[in-house]
Amino acid sequence: MTFSRISTRTPLRSSALSLAFAAAFPSAFAQGLVLPETVVTATRFTDDAQSLPLGVTVVTAAEIRASGASTINEALIRILGIAGRQDFYGGGEYGLDLRGFGGTADNNQVVMVDGMRFSEGDLGGSRLAGIPIESVERIEVIRGNAGVLYGEGATGGVIVVTTKAGAGQQRGNSASVYAGAGSFGARDVRAGGTASGGGFSLDAAAQKRRADNHRDNFKSDSDAVSVTGQWSNDWLRAGARVARDSLDTQLPGALTAAQYEADPRQSTRAGDEASIRNERASLFAEAHVGDWRIAADAGQRKKELRSMNGGFGYDYDVDAKNYALRARHEGKFGGFANQFVVGADRLDWTRDVLGAFGSTARQSSRAVYLKDDVTLAGGTRVSAGYRTERIAKDNTTATAGTADRMHAWELGVSHPFTVQATGYARIGRSYRLANVDEFGYTSPGVILQPQTSRDAEIGARWTAGATKFEARLYRTLVDNEIGFDPNAAGPFGFAGANTNFDPTRRQGVELDVRHAITSTLGVRVNAAVREATFRSGPYAGKDVPLVARKTLAVRADWSPAAQHHVSGGVNWVSSQHPDFNNACTMPAYTTADVRYAYQWQQVELSLGVANLFDRKYYSQAFGCAAGTTTSIYPEAGRAVTAAVRVSF
Repeated sequence: MTFSRISTRTPLRSSALSLAFAAAFPSAFAQGLVLPETVVTATRFTDDAQSLPLGVTVVTAAEIRASGASTINEALIRILGIAGRQDFYGGGEYGLDLRGFGGTADNNQVVMVDGMRFSEGDLGGSRLAGIPIESVERIEVIRGNAGVLYGEGATGGVIVVTTKAGAGQQRGNSASVYAGAGSFGARDVRAGGTASGGGFSLDAAAQKRRADNHRDNFKSDSDAVSVTGQWSNDWLRAGARVARDSLDTQLPGALTAAQYEADPRQSTRAGDEASIRNERASLFAEAHVGDWRIAADAGQRKKELRSMNGGFGYDYDVDAKNYALRARHEGKFGGFANQFVVGADRLDWTRDVLGAFGSTARQSSRAVYLKDDVTLAGGTRVSAGYRTERIAKDNTTATAGTADRMHAWELGVSHPFTVQATGYARIGRSYRLANVDEFGYTSPGVILQPQTSRDAEIGARWTAGATKFEARLYRTLVDNEIGFDPNAAGPFGFAGANTNFDPTRRQGVELDVRHAITSTLGVRVNAAVREATFRSGPYAGKDVPLVARKTLAVRADWSPAAQHHVSGGVNWVSSQHPDFNNACTMPAYTTADVRYAYQWQQVELSLGVANLFDRKYYSQAFGCAAGTTTSIYPEAGRAVTAAVRVSF
């Protein structure tokens, strides 16, 4: 399937296209509003997004609050329409998929929190729901290859979370307290605050959520707290962070299609449960010395999981240490400006699986990278970057580990055709090695090869007054893609093993539009049409499992009168296949949410409804039996939340 044949028709086309039309063209009622310039940090230093030869999408704290989202995952799904799948451990966690990698999405994208890598070295996933939502200042999303700056596993993109403390901005003393209650026994309490003076500041945030949730044997209890202390003057900023989060949850198990139709609330695993504990601590510093800007981060992260699945326990401890040093030099030479970035990253990751069948797995990586951007007199920006990374991984349960030196590169160019319009193009290469779970469970005698990709993207962005528009067209060709194939010969005589897939292809179109229709009404549209298919082999032409070909998110924010605010949105996800042969189909689904808030002095009262029309649907399934989808994890029906927030 070529780009020219990709269809953009959806069941929501009438209402969605009308909103998109309003968003894509300046309205006569825009009243001269001007949307602010976007400054991003996803390039590892602050930069103006308009001139970047790559696409970065930003979600602000104000947008998160207006959406009523209680976790980072929920915010990205609602606001940006990123495809998400319910995590097996619950507790509000969802697996996000930036560029159509399906079941291996988490290992093909990187998560960063305040400059520190948050991604795991196994199949355990990154627990974004453990970050207090009140602490988040902004979320930046790079879709596509970011291997030069972020290394292994950044083929699908990067999610960069910046907290209020991590933003490094001067702030006054403030505090807020939030309490909410809603459907399915949900209780949510949050608090956050900042105290500053004399160059010092202390930021703290905490959140506790309890819920019975929408299925039997699915109660969850989670809490999170983070504290950051720092000092800054006109050239130096330094500080320390500590954070902790925990989740205790029951596990209801998967359902067959018949069970799902009969009663999606039922549980098939009455005794299953899990607990997760995370602790993080880090030191950071940033200095301006002449034309140089230098930053350093050092941190340790510990994770503890205890679980019972079908009568079998699975417990492990993770200890990860990250170090990052980077510098940027800015200068002008003749008629052009130059921006040079150089950096080094180090990771040491260990996992100890406990019990009679315990094991120890390790990963280490050492990387250096450099990137140079030259801006010509006419505004054309040319970018080139290179990374080399030495990676070694081993697991005591595997017959052999894996080690290699991998390389990533990128070339990009952007050009301002007018003051409002910029076009860009870029090409690159990214990589990843099998993680410690993958190379330990392969077909007999098979050694997994490194995964590599060839990436190309062109895009355009247009900013004029009350409108921001960005479109991206991309193609990624992946060789030796690593993943689990249930039809491969397993190591113990059973079907199913981790393999190197035959060559695959990702390609598609992405659209991000924001428009202030009037001074009190704004809309945002995020749409994606994508392919994720096998290029050759027995699955040639088939879709990669668990990848929806189309997604659409339309949101509106409206202030009908002083102190009154209404926010709502519609999300549509097309059908997808849970299996490699595409014999089964997971139905498309549409959800809507709305939130009303009234501000009275320092008090905000709000009422929010998720899944407004009480749709019955599921986002996670991984089985196919005789043409029928099975192993289904149902989503929640309509959920109402009432809340009060007091700000000081």
